[in-house]
Amino acid sequence: MDHLPVFAAVKGRPVLVIGGGEIAARKIAFLLRAGAKVQVVAKTLNAEVQQLADEQKLTWFATAFDESQLDSVFLVIAATNDRALNRRVFEAANARHRLVNVVDDQPLCSFIFPSIVDRSPILVAISSGGNAPVLARLLREKIEALLPGNLGRMAQVAGEWRERIKAFRTTTDARRRFWEAAFRGRFASLMAAGNEQAAQEVLAQEMAEPGSTQGEIILVGAGPGDAGLLTLRGLQVIQQADVVFYDHLVSDEVLELVRRDADKICVGKRAGRHAVAQHDTNQMLIAEARAGKTVVRLKGGDPFIFGRGGEELQAAAAAGVPFQVVPGVTAASGATAYAGIPLTHREFAQSVTFVTGHYKADSVPFDWSHLAQSRQTLAIYMGTMKAAEISEQLIQHGRDKATPVAVISRGTRRDQQVNTGTLEQLENLAKNAPMPALLVVGEVVQLHDALAWFQHSSGTDAFDGAVVNLA
Repeated sequence: MDHLPVFAAVKGRPVLVIGGGEIAARKIAFLLRAGAKVQVVAKTLNAEVQQLADEQKLTWFATAFDESQLDSVFLVIAATNDRALNRRVFEAANARHRLVNVVDDQPLCSFIFPSIVDRSPILVAISSGGNAPVLARLLREKIEALLPGNLGRMAQVAGEWRERIKAFRTTTDARRRFWEAAFRGRFASLMAAGNEQAAQEVLAQEMAEPGSTQGEIILVGAGPGDAGLLTLRGLQVIQQADVVFYDHLVSDEVLELVRRDADKICVGKRAGRHAVAQHDTNQMLIAEARAGKTVVRLKGGDPFIFGRGGEELQAAAAAGVPFQVVPGVTAASGATAYAGIPLTHREFAQSVTFVTGHYKADSVPFDWSHLAQSRQTLAIYMGTMKAAEISEQLIQHGRDKATPVAVISRGTRRDQQVNTGTLEQLENLAKNAPMPALLVVGEVVQLHDALAWFQHSSGTDAFDGAVVNLA
């Protein structure tokens, strides 16, 4: 280990910066965020640093460097393009046992600036020891995506409760278990949802009556397949879950992101048959939440678009079980985008309608006359089994039989297929199409040939979504 990781308290302490240009400005902004009293030595200041000086956020200490300026400062930063001056600053600081950083000159640094993930008071520092700063920055970006924006406030609230918790949890082990449960459970979830008052009520209840708080159900949209389309919030939630109920539309790539020690239970549905009855699924979700667990219901696409998410949350609400919703990228948006088919286009479609190919027997039938209107796009979920009826009814109610159509199978996944043709050919296009599949009806489909972009590399072979054109 070439460097000792240390978080320095610079708040209210004098820090000397030699230089007044762009590089110096970046370091000054960093120091001001940490509350340092910044003193600048430079012949001239750029506009950004000058504005800070005018606003009295820093002190323009001098126009030329003198070694005596180091006598009363905590840290020193040299950010000039004069190498001789930078070395002089380094040697003078070392002689006075002052920590010094010469920007972009690692041998002339007794301390270095790491890449920072700032969730104050939570800070994560990543450093390559000056060897690969770009790699450190890329790692910081990955960690940024994993840490919720509310993490700092959650830490502050926990700090406010520390002494009260100590009075009720008298051993270190008991306090550790308490906070582990809080940071993985309902308290953390409510903080993430912005409901701080309810989060503090959960802490108070758990402090007074250990084990009394129940868990919650979090409905999460997994997107259409590509794990890269899972939202950041969705990723954070599935990595906190105690148990995850998922369906067959959730891809293996998304399931790989679930917390390793979480229980994973498939309650998936396929066309024409159900692995678990909907009522039974609802009761399983409720039972696990009542046992104090963080329960994630992971659904393909978006849970509120033909996903029965509303039904499951109605059951949770009736049972008095808390819940949240994390939206997902629905298949109509994801699959068509990966197929190069815009849902709307000024020249071809002024509206888009999402339709399900399956509906309850006692529900109102489709308004085919509305669906058959031209210059609109139809995105039809679960429609392959009724493709013949859909084609027949649309043509019968006025949609041109030559209207372009597409059947997108396993959209956004490595084995995506896009079959295109015309409305009168829809039955043949949908026949034997791999599941899940989305039907798209409308003039926008003709843009597929020009806009198809999605490629997937698997091993050494590049895969371009298979295309069959019957037009």
